Amino acid sequence: MHPAPYEGPTVFGYETDLPLRRAAQISVHTSPLSALGGKDAGGMNVYIRELACHLADLGLPIDIFTRRVDPDTPAVQELAPNVNVVAITAGPPEPIDKNALVPHLSQFASEMALYSLREGVRYDVVHAHYWLSGRAAHLVKRYWDTPFLQMFHTTAHMKNAVAGVADRETDLRLRTEQRLCALADGLIAANPDERADLVWRFGTPAEKVCTIPPGVDLDLFRPGDRAACRTELGLAPDEPVILFVGRIDPIKGIDTLLEAMAILAADSTIEAKPTLLLVGGDLDASGAPTGPLAAVADAACAAGIDRFIRFAGSQPQDRLPRFYTAADVVAVPSRYESFGLVAVEALACGAPVVASRAGGLKFTIDEGVGGLLVPPQSASTLASALRAVLIDDSLRTSLAAGARPSVERFAWPAVAASMLHVYRRLAAGYRAHLCHDDEIFTESAGD
Repeated sequence: MHPAPYEGPTVFGYETDLPLRRAAQISVHTSPLSALGGKDAGGMNVYIRELACHLADLGLPIDIFTRRVDPDTPAVQELAPNVNVVAITAGPPEPIDKNALVPHLSQFASEMALYSLREGVRYDVVHAHYWLSGRAAHLVKRYWDTPFLQMFHTTAHMKNAVAGVADRETDLRLRTEQRLCALADGLIAANPDERADLVWRFGTPAEKVCTIPPGVDLDLFRPGDRAACRTELGLAPDEPVILFVGRIDPIKGIDTLLEAMAILAADSTIEAKPTLLLVGGDLDASGAPTGPLAAVADAACAAGIDRFIRFAGSQPQDRLPRFYTAADVVAVPSRYESFGLVAVEALACGAPVVASRAGGLKFTIDEGVGGLLVPPQSASTLASALRAVLIDDSLRTSLAAGARPSVERFAWPAVAASMLHVYRRLAAGYRAHLCHDDEIFTESAGD
């Protein structure tokens, strides 16, 4: 599978050249084709995939460059019409810890450049996702001289503010993110707090930072038949169900959720103890948790709540609506989230959400309309909010009714149109006041 050849002038920058014909996205350490819920495969993968597909729907071809982790992976895979995923060989073709990828970024950039020469394509904008991709985008600029847009998704500073000592990000990442704020031609923040952090803490000129939240597929994530979904998932019709969906990562707050479950299990006023349905992580051939998920299972066993937990493992995105629809409440206990895609997907399916008042979640969730917000890392408060939704039928019904309308503003077509506006301004040479009228979206997303 090869992209359509470039049909414009052979001299880059020729005055009759159209300003935006094709864009590249870079995701070095994780592919948008990876199974969700595994290591380093979560909301960012969904974001990259959906953004590329919706930009293509608006007429802009996209090539997504990611590092090859398997020697048998095809060089080019078509994700959707006019969207290709290009596997770049940089370092051994096997999984490598993301912090060990830095020495391979120079090769990644040069192989990107060689690919564009072989295929006869050029890119008018490069959109880098995560700090490793930003470094690759800067390196490839020596070959393409193409403006690049940086989106961190999370920053080392914000992660370290809530991480334990063993989970802290490296000084190299901290320094690189600081440098990328100066090197990038534009930056995308997922929420107003992130924009403020990039401007005030990192010293990025405000005119370079645009606030555009991720989107949600409202056609896929929509209310469904609750009884049918419960039957399919093996849940009893009247079984209280708390759902967690996400990567098995300390920043997701699973430890706090387990503590909250222990509180609920010990609450004598709750006759029907809730089941925690946990989606994410890996299961072995026998269905037993393995890898980081095994540690979660061990912690649940030590707390005496293992009988209240069901491990569903990683699930493809098109099956997630069944889980959201079947749940009574979705828990998002993260220590930090730049946006909170799981919360938005759940709300789009009409599921009440109880989430941490952390990062972008406080902008994403209209408190009291579709969900409740609690302090992060507070098991007792999380347990109280989950209990309220489970036992108060009127509260649960009210939140369910308000859930989907509260996230309709995040529909992908509007988000992609905002991003395309920024791409066009970059490709046309704008650097000052990059966002222009796109800041209209900031107001609607941040209120």
